[in-house]
Amino acid sequence: MIRITLERTSGDYGFEAKDAAGHAVLTDSSSENGGGDAGVRPMQLLLMAMGGCSGIDIVSILKKQRQQIDAFTMHISGEREAGVEPSLWKKVHVVFEIKGDVDAGKAERACQLSIDKYCSVAETLRRAGATITWEVNVAPLAAV
Repeated sequence: MIRITLERTSGDYGFEAKDAAGHAVLTDSSSENGGGDAGVRPMQLLLMAMGGCSGIDIVSILKKQRQQIDAFTMHISGEREAGVEPSLWKKVHVVFEIKGDVDAGKAERACQLSIDKYCSVAETLRRAGATITWEVNVAPLAAV
């Protein structure tokens, strides 16, 4: 069983979440909603979690295929339902940017496998009604 502890640490809505190993994440509400803006919004953290989950999948798949990843960045954008509570993610778009000696077809397939098959967070979002789209850009690492 996984255990997470949250402790209020800042203002009314600022919390520090810790896992059993002591890894911490700060969350808070925006100043417009009475928070102190001292941490990530919980719904943003969900998109970050999807990025982390998918990133682990993609790197693992490409390493098994002996692809050399020199840089890997994701840009994740999302749109939430308007005028309802709770307001769930309805659209999520991910841009994967991979640099290195990586075959574009293999990168495309690794991203597809992650988002459509392996990433548990992506599947959680899908089951909540979100549509997830993505694209991948592969480029050789520029000479320094």
